[in-house]
Amino acid sequence: VQLQASGGGLVQAGDSLRLSCAVSGRTFDRHGLGWFRQAPGKEREFVAAISWTGRRTYYGNSMKGRFTISRDNAKNTVYLQLNSLKLEDTAVYYCAAGLDTSDWRMSTWDSRTYDYWGQGTEVTVSS
Repeated sequence: VQLQASGGGLVQAGDSLRLSCAVSGRTFDRHGLGWFRQAPGKEREFVAAISWTGRRTYYGNSMKGRFTISRDNAKNTVYLQLNSLKLEDTAVYYCAAGLDTSDWRMSTWDSRTYDYWGQGTEVTVSS
């Protein structure tokens, strides 16, 4: 089981990026997928999550309206569209998978509800 995140890079404030996370193995089946980020010297922060069917999405408060999570089950891939990037969005972004249960849906913000993690992709926003 592997999650491979990609798409990070160096951008300017106001720019957009699309992160991708390719999921191999059966993890994609019946699993919700999420994105977290961790900035230098800070704790890991919940960014967004999406249910197995894609019908339900969840966002961290500071990301609402700027970030969009989506998934393509045919390609076993989850995406995170980052728009209007700010300096404070600079971080390593991680994708993760957790079994899509009612408990998971109530706690998508909690990293402990995820069983599998990718290696992270770095996003740097400059002024």
